[in-house]
Formats: sequence, structure tokens, C-alpha cells
Amino acid sequence: MPTTRHRIALIPGDGIGQEVIPPATAILDAVGRRHGLAFTYETFDWSCERHAAEGAMMPPDGLMRIRAHDAILLGAVGWPGVPDHVSLWGLLIPIRREFEQYVNMRPISVFDGVRSPLKDALPRGVDGGVDGGVDLVIVRENSEGEYSTIGGRFGHGEGEFALQESVFTRTGIRRIAEFGFALAEERRCRLVAATKSNGIVHTMPFWDQVVDECAAAHPDVTWHLEHIDALAAKMVLQPGDFDVVLGSNLFGDILSDLAAAVAGSIGIAPSANLNPSGERPSMFEPVHGSAPDIAGQGVANPLGAIWSASMMLDHLGHRDAGAEVLQAIRASLRDGYLTRDLGGTTSTAQMTRAVLDRLGAH
Repeated sequence: MPTTRHRIALIPGDGIGQEVIPPATAILDAVGRRHGLAFTYETFDWSCERHAAEGAMMPPDGLMRIRAHDAILLGAVGWPGVPDHVSLWGLLIPIRREFEQYVNMRPISVFDGVRSPLKDALPRGVDGGVDGGVDLVIVRENSEGEYSTIGGRFGHGEGEFALQESVFTRTGIRRIAEFGFALAEERRCRLVAATKSNGIVHTMPFWDQVVDECAAAHPDVTWHLEHIDALAAKMVLQPGDFDVVLGSNLFGDILSDLAAAVAGSIGIAPSANLNPSGERPSMFEPVHGSAPDIAGQGVANPLGAIWSASMMLDHLGHRDAGAEVLQAIRASLRDGYLTRDLGGTTSTAQMTRAVLDRLGAH
């Protein structure tokens, strides 16, 4: 079998990020051997630890160093003593924006063997078929919107105030909406777009208008707008009703963590920061954070990172390999391998071995 080679930039980051990246690369190597894929890894120490020592999350030429890689696999960043906005704006946002990773994609599923905090949140296909199970994807605009540096703090004392500006462009809205509708066509042809146009009087009506314009090119997709507050409530009350959920940067961020909690644990949740054209590298990362409270104990859940690696395989054009990894995750959970965040006692190493075994790796 001919070998396809990929060069992957690894950024383990902080805390348990350093513990979940090795399991992800082990699974990539194992499934790669089955599919004629070979991965070369280059590790970068960009982290809050580096910031504490050198005053920056990454070196000035950091983005140039990873520009030629095929993809980026990131563990987690964040550590006490380094404010979250420093780690976010010093590493993650520059990568997302420099490489035009304007899609943040977050799949959410309830798996057999994982108990959701909601009694009616079931695996897809249980007690009602497609509509009875939780299997959705949140598509979040990842490059503009509410996460902007435009604004500032002014004055002093009682007269001090802060001004924060959102930025919504027609191009930005159109391209994320097109991605969402196209994804819905590949899935179950249902989409809901989050809005708050009854209260946010400029940006959200503009968002609604452009999304509606894009919908005309996808007549097979049943879709509607939903105010973010009502949508959050329905995601808890009726999580099985959703297929693709489209949101702005802020709304998608909030809904994706809510949906991950509905599925049973944020420790499982993966994410992809995509440059859909493939002209620049995309970045894949679990969303669980660096978890300083459990770092170094060997109890971190590696499945978020492993599922993120599966999404990386999909993006690189190896969907069969990606599907095998996801199936091995499902089988491991169904067979009772549960880490501490899932109410079990399986260690990081044991969970990794369980997935490898179900891939037939030796």
C-alpha cells in the first residue's frame, strides 16, 4: 500500500494537554499503519509555562514555523498565574486568524455507556430512532463577531467605562453559513441558526439577513432562526431535535459547552478550527482545558484529543481512518471504560489501550 505522509505540528500546552497528546498520536500511528498513512510530528513548547519564563506564549516567528505543516494538534492551554485572555490572545486566536480557520466545528453525541445528566438524552437510534438520540454538530464562526479587540476602557473612578465592539462582515457571515448549510446537507438536512435580533439591533439582524440569503441556495435543508436564550433552553429540554446548530463566535462558544455537558462530559468533546480550503493548516483540539487540579495524576480523559485526531483525519481526506477511530471510541465506552470525569476509574493509559485494542493495534 502506498504511504501518504503528513507533517503535524504538536502543541501540548499546559496541564493535562501534555498528557492527552501522546494518546492521540499513538492512535494516529496505529490507524495510519492500517491505511497507509505516516505522520511526522514536530513538538512546540508554546504554553503558559513558556509565558511565565519568557514573557510570551510563542516566539515572534511562531506562526511562520507552523505555516507549512499539514495540521496542528493542540492539547490545552491555561495555568494559574497567567490570565486566560493572555493565553487566548497570545496563542489560540493568532493561530485561528492567521491561518483563516474561520470554522469552529464541535460534534456532540451521547454514547452508549456514558450517562447524560438528562434522563431523556439518549444515543442516536435509541427510543425513537433518529429523532430520539443526541447527535448534533455546532458550527461556530471563528474569526470575527463578538471576539474583537476594537474598543477600550476609558476614564477613572465612578466615571470609568468600557466599550467593546463586535465586527460582523457579510463575507464572514456568508462563508460560515455556507459551511453550515453544506454540512446539514451531508447529515439530516436540518439547521437552526442562533440569533438575538430582538435585543441586539444592528449585528444580529444583519446576521439573520445574510443567513437567510444563503439558505436560498440549499432548498433541501429545513432551517429556522432561534433566539439564543430559547435555543439554550431547548438544547437542554429537547437535545435530540438538533442536527446542525449555526452560531456567531460568542453564541457558538457558549452553546458548544452546554451541548457537551448534555452529552455527559466536556472531557470527551473535540473541536476543529478549520481552514476549509486547505490552503493553510487547520487546528484540532479537545475543549476540556488544562485542568490543573488533576494534572500529573494519570486520570485525564484522552478521548477529546483522540476524537479531535479523528476529525483531523477526516479533514486531511482520510474519512475511513477517521471513522475507525470514532468507532473504537464508541466501542471502548460501550464496553465500560470510563475515566473519572465519566464516573469511572479508567486511567488515561488504560483508556488509550482500550481504543488501541479496538483498532486492532499491536
